[in-house]
Amino acid sequence: MVSQDSEVSNANLISSQSYSRAFKLKGTPIMLRQLSRFLKDMKLLLLDKVYVVNVLGYIWYNFVIGAYSYWGPKAGYNIYEMSNADMMFGGITIVCGILGTLAGGLILDHMNATISNAFKLLSGATFLGAIFCFSGFCLTSLYGFIILFSVGELLVFATQAPVNYVSLQCVKPSLRPLSMAISTVSIHIFGDVPSSPLVGVLQDHVKNWRITALTLTAVLFLAAGIWLIGVFLKSEDMSKDGENQTYARANMEPLLEESAEA
Repeated sequence: MVSQDSEVSNANLISSQSYSRAFKLKGTPIMLRQLSRFLKDMKLLLLDKVYVVNVLGYIWYNFVIGAYSYWGPKAGYNIYEMSNADMMFGGITIVCGILGTLAGGLILDHMNATISNAFKLLSGATFLGAIFCFSGFCLTSLYGFIILFSVGELLVFATQAPVNYVSLQCVKPSLRPLSMAISTVSIHIFGDVPSSPLVGVLQDHVKNWRITALTLTAVLFLAAGIWLIGVFLKSEDMSKDGENQTYARANMEPLLEESAEA
């Protein structure tokens, strides 16, 4: 009899706590709760060293790619007197972009897809790509430049699969949408958006397109170095971890609110 009374008492206590929490949540403005959750998730992302290193490398990488797309044809025209610089750079970017992206994904799968291997591929492909692109701009021959620059672009675009793999796998499933969103916003705000005007300022100062192109390409070595740091960071694949907690978190508040309304 005492045991039954104790169980009933515990059940009533749990029920009252649930109702109390439900009313508390219901009384909190929805926007305020969403903002609080967003700030907590942002804190988790910014404290994740693997994620931060990955995005920092991606920002500098995109800094170069963005400036290439804007200033590349003009640099090619002035350095190599290309008559169809726009078509040349556009064609190289499209073909190498498609082939490089596919190759990067296949290579990562072949290497056994892990965060550490992804960083190795990111660093290695970017470093080699930077060497080929840098060497291409050093040549005076147009055909030599096209060959080396094409190989460099192929290697550089092989980073697309591993960089997104790291952004997805280094965080728990519930943070993946925010992880990709912050990564995309960051590479544009801090990468390709400021790169074009900054390269323009550099060109106005040095008045030499070859030096400007070489300086811009050298930034790829910085991106490769940042991604190399990721190889030595302790990382954990979060693809399965926390899935149950994610579903519980997604469904907990609506259930409590429904209980309160009932």
